[in-house]
Amino acid sequence: MQKSFTYTLAPHTFELDIERLRKGYYTDAYFSNTVRLLGHLASEGYTFAGETSLLPGDLSLVLTGDLEVEMQFFPRRQPFAVVAGVEESLAILREGTGYFTPSGEFVSTYCQLEVEAVPDGTLTPYHGDSLDVRPVLKVRGRYRDFAKLETPILGVLTESSRVATNVYNTLVAARGKDIYFFPARFAHYRVQPLHGYAYSIAVAAYNQNYGASSRVFVSTDAQGAFLGVQGGGTISHASIACFFGDTREAMLQFCRTMPPEIPRIALIDFHNDCVAEAKKVMQAMFAKYLGYFTAGDMANAKLYVLYGVRPDTAGNMRDVSVPPLGDRELDCGVNPRLVHNIRRGIDTAYLEWGLPLEAETLAAKWCQDVKIVVTGGFDLARITAFESLGVPVDIYGVGSSLLENTKGSSTDFTGDIVRVKLADDWVPLAKLGRGPCHNSDLCRVQS
Repeated sequence: MQKSFTYTLAPHTFELDIERLRKGYYTDAYFSNTVRLLGHLASEGYTFAGETSLLPGDLSLVLTGDLEVEMQFFPRRQPFAVVAGVEESLAILREGTGYFTPSGEFVSTYCQLEVEAVPDGTLTPYHGDSLDVRPVLKVRGRYRDFAKLETPILGVLTESSRVATNVYNTLVAARGKDIYFFPARFAHYRVQPLHGYAYSIAVAAYNQNYGASSRVFVSTDAQGAFLGVQGGGTISHASIACFFGDTREAMLQFCRTMPPEIPRIALIDFHNDCVAEAKKVMQAMFAKYLGYFTAGDMANAKLYVLYGVRPDTAGNMRDVSVPPLGDRELDCGVNPRLVHNIRRGIDTAYLEWGLPLEAETLAAKWCQDVKIVVTGGFDLARITAFESLGVPVDIYGVGSSLLENTKGSSTDFTGDIVRVKLADDWVPLAKLGRGPCHNSDLCRVQS
């Protein structure tokens, strides 16, 4: 018995532009022209009057305008794609399948479709042979009722799956360390919900396949819209500038005023002296923490727990703590030597504070619990290099590379008609080089 598809998102989540989807506003014109042609032929009662060697028998009674087809949608990213966007594609089918009457009324025919789909997060292989593909969506029904939806469906699947696969591969490179999702500034703001959802799908798929527990961290509310979570973040370079470059004061005021559930992560490269800046912030925050801790006020003490420090040194800058070797990659930006220097500095910072012996043990743990969050041009290759060197990074903040669409990360989806219905039989029919294929991950979608 075939599995049934299980939805995880409510249809209204996607905020579809239903009216314009139905009218073909987002559709390549050649599909819209096909719908007009088939609709006109259907109104005439036209039957097939051509010639073909692809199908046997007499086709002269086939009503071309009402032809029912099987269309399969499949990814072409090697060696695999983490499929995302399936639920939104199904919502598009559910709301957009049908036709307009001569008076302009839309008649839904979605209930007449047979639909199969894989769950979002399915890893789907492709090895370069278009005759051996794994469809992630199959639709059977009258073609003119859903032809206009091919373009938006392919777009949703492609964009979502590209981001999900990029994130998944980055998690593999990072060996399951948290990946903070920071590409909002590199794409149009309207795609943030889709991108954030694709990111979360990749995290869930990675955790399931690797038995890991990587967490979801988005930077904007829009990225968390499908997930029901809010964006997170701490101080920026601009906020430090508002305190005239005093990172310590900026962090103290952040800690004092922000809710405790917002992690305290100090940005430490404003003066290009990450180790010294981290130590200044840590000493000031721990003094506050210790005061409240000693008084038994744990609620306020919690406000001054430093979750992490974040170096974001520009690629053309060499941090004060990094002696020059004459090699830009070794000297500049957030490089392995800088991260090692920061780790040593924050682990032992408490030894410089002149604390009484009874407070040193508390301070040591407080310091050694501080994580290092690296940002600034991190991509798959750079993360792989850091991990191979055992650089003590706890969290990677990654931006533009998660949206990458170049050789090696290009994610292409295709939709093909592969069968047609003649009488009660589904007969293979596809362009040369394509054909109906099977995917055991497909589940029946209930109308």
